[in-house]
Amino acid sequence: MTQPATGALPQRRLVDPAATRSVYPLLGSLVVPRPIAWVSSRSQSGIDNLAPHSFFTVVSTSPPIVMFSSMGEKDTVRNIRATGDFVVCGTPASSLEAVNLTSVEFGPDVSEFDAIGLTREPSATVASARVAESPYALECRLVEIHPMGNGLVVYGEVTCIAVDEAVLVDGRVSIDLLDPIARLGGSDWSRIGEVTTRRRLTVEEFMSVT
Repeated sequence: MTQPATGALPQRRLVDPAATRSVYPLLGSLVVPRPIAWVSSRSQSGIDNLAPHSFFTVVSTSPPIVMFSSMGEKDTVRNIRATGDFVVCGTPASSLEAVNLTSVEFGPDVSEFDAIGLTREPSATVASARVAESPYALECRLVEIHPMGNGLVVYGEVTCIAVDEAVLVDGRVSIDLLDPIARLGGSDWSRIGEVTTRRRLTVEEFMSVT
């Protein structure tokens, strides 16, 4: 069992968020790596929007609920508020350039699918389209949009999970085949890199090795 480090404590810079013009760059560089929700939505007039959101996670598995947050009410949030559904698509390394390009702030009358040359795939349970180039899609119905500070937190219940057979091995998702990208600070992105396995110990197992 690894023992706690001893010696001098680290020298830390203290940052007061209230006295800082924007903590976004610092938080974005520290809370890493972040998975990316490639969110597809459809406007009331039928325009298919697609945008990456890196403040994203699972919040419940029964029922299955995911969330992402947006700094301000952009096209994605406006569409979801109006229509009540969206799709979270996976972001493989092979689609890095396309994912980045969908962050361009096109007008609401422009579909990122068409501007960037991505393929629409019909969803099974919602109106918003899947990204055919993506290895998975989580079709979601809106649960709630919750204002929090300068962010809007969007909660969606997953109504269908569509996974490409090409990323499955013996029925389980292979992280090597999924090859997801992650968001770092500034303009930096990353891939998974080395993967290690650590099984969660029981209390009895912990006591036997300490």
